[in-house]
Amino acid sequence: MGQKVSPRGFRLVCTKNWDSKWYSDKSCHQWLGEDAAIRKVLSDKLKESGVARVEVERTGPRIGVIIYTARPGMVIGKKGRDIDSLKVALRAIVSRDVGVKVVEVRRPDRDAVLVARSIAQQLERRVNFRRAMKDAVNKAMRAGAEGVKVIVSGRLNGADIARPESVKEGRVPLHTLRANVEYSTAEALTTYGIIGIKVWIFNGLSYSGRRKSEVANAGVELA
Repeated sequence: MGQKVSPRGFRLVCTKNWDSKWYSDKSCHQWLGEDAAIRKVLSDKLKESGVARVEVERTGPRIGVIIYTARPGMVIGKKGRDIDSLKVALRAIVSRDVGVKVVEVRRPDRDAVLVARSIAQQLERRVNFRRAMKDAVNKAMRAGAEGVKVIVSGRLNGADIARPESVKEGRVPLHTLRANVEYSTAEALTTYGIIGIKVWIFNGLSYSGRRKSEVANAGVELA
């Protein structure tokens, strides 16, 4: 499944949710374009801010943008100057009032997006790929992850023939719908070409719709 279906898309509605939360019959194509433009502007302006994901909510004429980042201080700026400039840039795209909310990612070592980008940045700085992979896996496991898998592929260390290399620790269930699996990809632009990175992080099981007390009484081990 890991090679055919996105773990996030596979678990939508069960344990995951959409990044764009709205519904429209007639303006769907326009709003999709606006969402893509919003994420493009934020990715360009917040490259060094450790942004994990961006959610877009539409309630009436107002658009709400939620930024999940490991460095909220860099996004907000001194006395809120940076976030005010972001609002101005986003209003120019959608021509409507935009509200921006910043949420801190408290465990960046367990976020697949941030881990994949960190590995890509290390590879671009010519850090040995095995060291970058093992460091990322060890940090995630120390942060409380139950399993991590990392795959890098390309001309590793400047080899003539591209090949994949992987590191795995713990367990990463790919077919369990209630498994909270974070998945992300990234690309490292090196002098020898592009190196692709895939990261799976298993953060335990989710029991949506049932109270933990009910699950415990049923004899199920809680994650």
